[in-house]
Amino acid sequence: MKRISFAFYLTLIGLTSFAGARLPRIFSDHMVFQRNKPIAVWGWASPNESIGVVMGNVSDKRVYTKADKSGKWIVNLPAREAGGPYTLYVSGKDGSIVLNDILIGEVWVCSGQSNMEWIVRNVRHADMEMASANNPMIRHFKVPLRTSLEPKFDLEAGEWQVASPATVGDFTAVGYFFARELYERLKVPIGLINTSWGGTMVETWISGPGFFGDPLFTDQKERMPVSFDAINKQQQAKLDELLKKTQGSLPSAAERAEFSKAKTNDASWKTMELPNYWENEGLPDVDGTVWFRKEFQLPADLNLNNARLQLGTIDDKDSTWVNGVFVGSETSWNKERNYLLPANLLKPGSNTISVKVIDEAGAGGIYGDKQSMKLTIGGFSTPLHGIWKYRIENLKPADDGVGPNSYPTLLYNAMVNPIINYRVAGAIWYQGESNAGRAVEYGHSFPLMINDWRKAFKDSLPFFFVQLAAWEANGGTSQNGGSEWAELREAQTQTLRLPNTGMAVTVDIGESKDIHPRNKQDVGKRLAAQALDKVYGISGVSGGPVFEKMDQKGRQMVLTFSRTGSGMMARNKYGYLNGFELAGADQQFHYARAWIDGDNKVVAESDAIPNPVAVRYAWADDPGDANLYNREGFPAVPFRTDNWDQRTAGKHYRFD
Repeated sequence: MKRISFAFYLTLIGLTSFAGARLPRIFSDHMVFQRNKPIAVWGWASPNESIGVVMGNVSDKRVYTKADKSGKWIVNLPAREAGGPYTLYVSGKDGSIVLNDILIGEVWVCSGQSNMEWIVRNVRHADMEMASANNPMIRHFKVPLRTSLEPKFDLEAGEWQVASPATVGDFTAVGYFFARELYERLKVPIGLINTSWGGTMVETWISGPGFFGDPLFTDQKERMPVSFDAINKQQQAKLDELLKKTQGSLPSAAERAEFSKAKTNDASWKTMELPNYWENEGLPDVDGTVWFRKEFQLPADLNLNNARLQLGTIDDKDSTWVNGVFVGSETSWNKERNYLLPANLLKPGSNTISVKVIDEAGAGGIYGDKQSMKLTIGGFSTPLHGIWKYRIENLKPADDGVGPNSYPTLLYNAMVNPIINYRVAGAIWYQGESNAGRAVEYGHSFPLMINDWRKAFKDSLPFFFVQLAAWEANGGTSQNGGSEWAELREAQTQTLRLPNTGMAVTVDIGESKDIHPRNKQDVGKRLAAQALDKVYGISGVSGGPVFEKMDQKGRQMVLTFSRTGSGMMARNKYGYLNGFELAGADQQFHYARAWIDGDNKVVAESDAIPNPVAVRYAWADDPGDANLYNREGFPAVPFRTDNWDQRTAGKHYRFD
């Protein structure tokens, strides 16, 4: 029986078949199997074909099975301790598949939206992190971004990669820093299966039976489409109507040729406030090419050389012109645009910027931090955020008519179901930003998803998640304006009622102006602390103070906390606490003075509240100044003591 390397096997046939037998895409050289659990190996072959599987030496005893009538087969190899490298041999009637450099260790699923998808090359101190990433014991598999109306049983692409300076830049950053902490403590191989997609809602990550079997959502089952073709026709009709309403028709080739020039007739162009995804500004569920133009003024007494144009982040690709001269382009959706302008390009008075934006999938547009949209010349700076003109060059329905959030179950079907036979240690999760508008409902939907995954994996998976970081959502909120993000954090805290869960609090390491904080190192460390404590039994404090009870003493509120470790502390040089608010019976909150009393108590008071009845802590979209910690360095969990009306109450998930 002849043998070929797996890499050559892929080259020849693209993993479609080998004499009738094949393995799923999640199997490749450098993969990591979960230790101390039976090792599932599965695939497809000719109906009733005999399949032999062995991991070790080719001469070792094989485990045999037979493909069923549809060609599916699965075997379970005996559980093993951590170790390797091993070779896996899968033999059929006409040949063998050989996978090399396989390790046994701890395998974790990494999932969620963009803050989990965010890669190492875009984090704080990225160059240093990549240069030092010589750790062959950490491996990473990126699940391709796909949607499906029906459960898929295999992925379309993907391969395991070994952590090195050349590869780690494209690893999930949170997952990598989580893995690095685990490896330092456990000294066993760590495998990461990264199935994440930016901007996605929790509903798309739940299976069909899990979602529609829930009483809250079962009435929506009859509205699910039967095919993508039907969706495409419906979406194209909507697109035609949108285009007609927005600008009448697509521009001709001659018109398009004028868009980059310094002078062009843009009087009829529509306007859009940037930065923002164009989905939020009148172009929902579409991909394609959109031109943006802006005129700005420069003073006459300024040396106009050595100028730098910054546009923040653009999803996905851009080509940019200033005064009709091409100044640069970039193809990475999460890389900030920063273009040095040629000498003598700018002029006193009126100048123009033209940006051609191409979005290939998901959300699109100039979407980053508004403070990053500016033109700088030495110490001079002029902001570029605000109103821009735009014109559509071409449009197509998002992802051929279906975006990841178009319907529930789409990402579970395409990006989770194909890996449910793979034995794993647990899951880490960073998501919720896209559900903040339905935060109260998230308190139901998120636990539903966790239980759904546990049922699918046939395992009470440890599930550790990141509580939303501070961010100035919705323009920021006052203490009495309500906060969707605070309510979402509360829903995440409530999810801890499920067994075998843990939460990494990150309100202190967010960035007010950026929904993607670059400090992913501490996020990974805090998730790892949860796992090391609750899965691996390595004792130690794994989280910050948790509110337990409240006692009113005159105009003061005395708050008792648990999980205080070796004691509580205020993290600032003055030693006082920020982030506490008090309210009386009128339900109007006022900022409070607060201080630590002993090892586990905080006292709060406000001159404006003589008879307080409720306390809130870190209750805002952006509570970045909240500074109660335990001495082990973990921040306190945001909380409220009242049960008053919530901003997102009554808001429910529906799809068109």
